[in-house]
Amino acid sequence: MRTVGVEEELLLVDPESGDPKALSAAVLARASLLDPAQDVFEKELYGQMLEFATHPQTDMADLGAEIVRCRKEAARHAGEIGCTVAALATSPLPVSPSISVNDRYQWMAEQYGVGTREQLVCGCHVHVAVESDEEGVAVLDRIRPWLPVLSAISTNSPFWQGHDTGYHSYRSRVWARWPSAGPTELFRTAERYHRRVADMVATGVILDAAMVYFDARLSERYPTVEIRVADVCLQADTAVLMATLVRGLVETAAREWRRGVEPVEHSVSVLRLAAWRAARSGLNGELLHPATMRPEPAETVVRSLLEHVGDALAGTGDLARAEQAFADVLEHGNGARVQRELMERTGSLRDVVTECVRRTQS
Repeated sequence: MRTVGVEEELLLVDPESGDPKALSAAVLARASLLDPAQDVFEKELYGQMLEFATHPQTDMADLGAEIVRCRKEAARHAGEIGCTVAALATSPLPVSPSISVNDRYQWMAEQYGVGTREQLVCGCHVHVAVESDEEGVAVLDRIRPWLPVLSAISTNSPFWQGHDTGYHSYRSRVWARWPSAGPTELFRTAERYHRRVADMVATGVILDAAMVYFDARLSERYPTVEIRVADVCLQADTAVLMATLVRGLVETAAREWRRGVEPVEHSVSVLRLAAWRAARSGLNGELLHPATMRPEPAETVVRSLLEHVGDALAGTGDLARAEQAFADVLEHGNGARVQRELMERTGSLRDVVTECVRRTQS
């Protein structure tokens, strides 16, 4: 059974006002002091962000428990220095991001100018183990059309700088400004993948291979494929659903590769349109169906995803739980819907943040 790990980026906020707070360095120092053996928390580009990474897991219940534990630990350490954490992919309230002190981040600020200062967004990255780079590239080629569907399920960023953007995932639109971000063409072989990455680094536009921000890529640090399209999910259960679906996609794609099934040759241009549609609509309205790239109701498209990965999920014992988790998201809403409903009910973005802080740890 393939192992799965999740990286989540959390927003640090004032527990009373909901305003983002640039206190990540203090939170990390406190965590290191209280838990010297703790190695799950990391610095991010901005002082208003805190990242954690789970350990590789095979059981989704164990993965969910670790996500909840890491969120609670992050909140505990943040509370020691006067802030807390929220699983929000963008800040609903206005913010002026503070770039962390780090040579790499300073290089990015100088290279990309104002674009760097407009990237305070929080994502969820899912790592799934692969046996080799060849298998990994075969997976990347075959999961491309399904990635916008994952994005739609995870949408959790309707507000930006105090305003409703009209999008369900504005984070993904902001993230797309990086020069190396987005969907990719078919690579076919690991050699072509690595040559493409080397060519990109050689341009000098990006610093190194870690700055190749493909929607899905071979990890630089682990023997995994890393899927990077999701907003950080408001509820831990939604994050587990994302991880479950990603593992199912990876296993399904690997099986197709071994059977000689060719990847679908959608163009990058059309894949960008599918990603935009997912960001705009989320689970409301329509998505582009991965097989046809024609609009269909979002629920229909997500059910097609569940059908596509059904055998793989059944093999790991995850099918019934994934179907129930998706039914729960449809009934209660993902983060974008919850945020908008809270705003409609309270009329206050500060109240939205306060309630999302509570839900982050529930």
